[in-house]
Amino acid sequence: MRVLLVEDDEPVAESLRRGLLRYGFEVDWVTTGGAALSHKDPYDVVLLDLGLPDTDGLDVCKALRARGDVPIIVISARSDETDRVVGLELGADDYVSKPFGVREVIARIRAVMRRAQPRGVSEAAGPDAYGTRLTIDRKAARVRLDGEEVPLAPKEYDLLSFLTEEPGALMSREQIMEAVWDANWFGPTKTLDVHVAALRRKLAGAITIEAVRGVGFRLEITDGASPS
Repeated sequence: MRVLLVEDDEPVAESLRRGLLRYGFEVDWVTTGGAALSHKDPYDVVLLDLGLPDTDGLDVCKALRARGDVPIIVISARSDETDRVVGLELGADDYVSKPFGVREVIARIRAVMRRAQPRGVSEAAGPDAYGTRLTIDRKAARVRLDGEEVPLAPKEYDLLSFLTEEPGALMSREQIMEAVWDANWFGPTKTLDVHVAALRRKLAGAITIEAVRGVGFRLEITDGASPS
């Protein structure tokens, strides 16, 4: 799936671009509204920032919608309800406020693509591959190691799904607890250690989950061959 990313903030764009590429998306990145409107290559969905240097992103949204039905997701620091309403009325299919996570953006993309898909046509996207051994089918919530399904408890799956959003990134305990358990979680995080230990045991050789003392955890993909 090809994404047209219209974003002038380089750190934001690079982070989002890397995340999308990791999940198999192709990304064309432009930094101005003019470049977006003159872009010739085909794309399946637009991620559009409103705060562009040459024009208001709302005008770009309106112009893109006038050209066709390609899904448009606004990504903006403008969280005011008026901007949201205007963006949706001008033809945006969804609106994501900054700051956001790559996982949220991908979920929004998949949701708008499902809505845009003709009834009866199955989703083309398959499982996400992490190295040569591990795959995660997020649509079916199934994990396979060397082709064999690995039975995971619901929170084990949620934890793995979260950590594999950005392999190599250091995630604090607070970030993980908020994303996987509850945004209002308070109290000890021993349950996190238990679930990390379970994933290490069940997916040994395919991933490593490093504990960083006093901070959190970092997941790395071990791109090794299957054991004989």
